[in-house]
Amino acid sequence: MSVQNSGMGTPEELKNPDHMPPMGSAIPLGIQHVLAMFVSNITPAIIIAGAAGFGFGSNSPDFPNLIYMIQMSMLFAGVATLFQTIGFGPVGAKLPVVQGTSFAFIPIMIPLVAGKGVDAMAVLMGGILVGGIFHALLAPFIGKLRIALPPLVTGLVVVMIGLALLKVGIKYAAGGVPAMGKPEFGSLQNWSLALLVIVVTLGIKFYTRGITSVAAVLVGLVVGYIVAYFMGMVSFVNVGKAAAFALPNPLHFGIEFSTGAIIGICLMSIVSAIETVGDVSGITKGGAGREATTEEIQGATYADGLGTAVSGVFGGLPNTSFSQNVGLVAFTGVMSRHVVTIGALFLVIAGLIPKIGAIVSSVPIEVLGGGVIVMFGMVVAAGIRMLSEVNWNSRNMVIFAVAISVGLGLQLVPEALQHVQGTMKALLASGLLPAAFIAIVLNLIIPEEEA
Repeated sequence: MSVQNSGMGTPEELKNPDHMPPMGSAIPLGIQHVLAMFVSNITPAIIIAGAAGFGFGSNSPDFPNLIYMIQMSMLFAGVATLFQTIGFGPVGAKLPVVQGTSFAFIPIMIPLVAGKGVDAMAVLMGGILVGGIFHALLAPFIGKLRIALPPLVTGLVVVMIGLALLKVGIKYAAGGVPAMGKPEFGSLQNWSLALLVIVVTLGIKFYTRGITSVAAVLVGLVVGYIVAYFMGMVSFVNVGKAAAFALPNPLHFGIEFSTGAIIGICLMSIVSAIETVGDVSGITKGGAGREATTEEIQGATYADGLGTAVSGVFGGLPNTSFSQNVGLVAFTGVMSRHVVTIGALFLVIAGLIPKIGAIVSSVPIEVLGGGVIVMFGMVVAAGIRMLSEVNWNSRNMVIFAVAISVGLGLQLVPEALQHVQGTMKALLASGLLPAAFIAIVLNLIIPEEEA
């Protein structure tokens, strides 16, 4: 049944961001937006906690902080989305833009916390706070930044992000970092669970339609979770201990300002800002058949940065717009920002209920591994799709070749940086920042080839 015949509004109303469909239709549509982004939104918190040493499978006394980070991922995804849909002053696109925790910053954040425990989170939060403010300050200049970051650069960066994350997915599927070096790491049982999630996810994605297809990864994880439960791999101990309601704690992890963390997160904020511009443009084109206005693009950038800064104050991770929800707007044909506001309120409520975070934390790492292998592979594929827009002349091929060679090379041989010290060494070893920096500089200084 078409949306026009479902009592949701006329074709003109459905293209209007200020139109409010009947609640009977608006609530299910809002929930659809939450389902489409839920797994992607909470995954970065799980990865960062795991890298720090208090994640899935660990016996760390700091494990409850993982539940808190999952809680903050939901809460501040909702808050940042409200910044976009409702807005105030110049802040917010006033469009159906869904915000969530960004994958882009993970390769930068992992080296900052790797093996350092919960104490390392203060440095991370300082970088996120400053990075969020910096991100918001980019709004007036976002048009010029788009010129400096064409698809050649942004596509390369997205590919590097995905490649940096793939090893995380493989480690999770094999049993997680705590199991490395033990006989159970890479066992047939672990891989069977991960592969089950992958197979179910692909089946749901390509053999169903509507929101079921959109939420394929979530469905795959649920099926894997159920199977793992009957295999005796699920414990509800932490669910029983978790509170039924809890408010966020300001400066939960403390805050500390490190030059390396600030530089790394600020640089990635530039890329994140460009991604948001693309998502806002995709929403207006797909939902209303028009270009995004300057006010909408700048407002989205302000909200992006503010959402990240506020999240950092309370122990959350950087936010960005979610591309899968852009596709959902085009799929449903409903441009109403109020629909997304309803979804944001569901996220806020979920973020205030620690038991939901505790349930998420009870998912076996092998099950999550199957899901993130698909998600991180899709990140690489998204970068390749962006690169398909590039004119592959000799200039652009050289820029890409040099940038990705250095970036991947440093990822594979971090020992090459043995004479670099501290946080800067960790950031360079991620490969992402060197690749992005080289691509940006070469793109600016090497002249374009004449047609």
